[in-house]
Amino acid sequence: MKTRELAGRGARVARHGVSAGGHSLVDETVAVVAKLPVRSRAELQVQFPDKTPEQVADLLVRHAARASAGVGATVGAWAVVPFVPVFPIELVAETLAVVGIEVKLVAELHEAYGVGITGSAPARMSSYLAAWVDCRSAVLVPGSLALAVGSPLRKRLSRRLARRTGRSVVSLGPLLTGVVAGAWFNRRETRRVGEAVQAAVAGNPLARRHWG
Repeated sequence: MKTRELAGRGARVARHGVSAGGHSLVDETVAVVAKLPVRSRAELQVQFPDKTPEQVADLLVRHAARASAGVGATVGAWAVVPFVPVFPIELVAETLAVVGIEVKLVAELHEAYGVGITGSAPARMSSYLAAWVDCRSAVLVPGSLALAVGSPLRKRLSRRLARRTGRSVVSLGPLLTGVVAGAWFNRRETRRVGEAVQAAVAGNPLARRHWG
């Protein structure tokens, strides 16, 4: 899903408002995550034929951090457009875009090491979303139950999204300040998430260091 499409989702959420606890943003995040295109271990091997799984994982983190930085820089530049009152839309759009990048990264790190989650698509993506929330290795969770209103995972996700959206304010400063700060912050945070999850996944006794 492209950043422009995510921005459209963000605009719709912002127009309707985010309810108490951020439930509307939670629902939109779940919807975005469910549609993420995740490359399988075999696809990653074909795309990076001369790399080990460890090297592929390093590249995945680097590329995700670069993409996240690009989103931050773009949103920072939006903030200087005069007479366009889109502050909430920008925040939500950036949050959805960056979360999509990071959850896709989490899923593909698991695939690179051969410990991808099996099961239905909703359960797999809920598992990776839960891993993103806690920056850990994923375990299979029942999608519909895990994210039900009032569930512990939904509450943690709501808090994580609220913090992430609040921190995105740095992207909305004056031109150059906003662009630089947004890019720097997003790159740092996505790299932090990626490295934490990579370390957790690599520590899984079932992780495979070679293809095949």
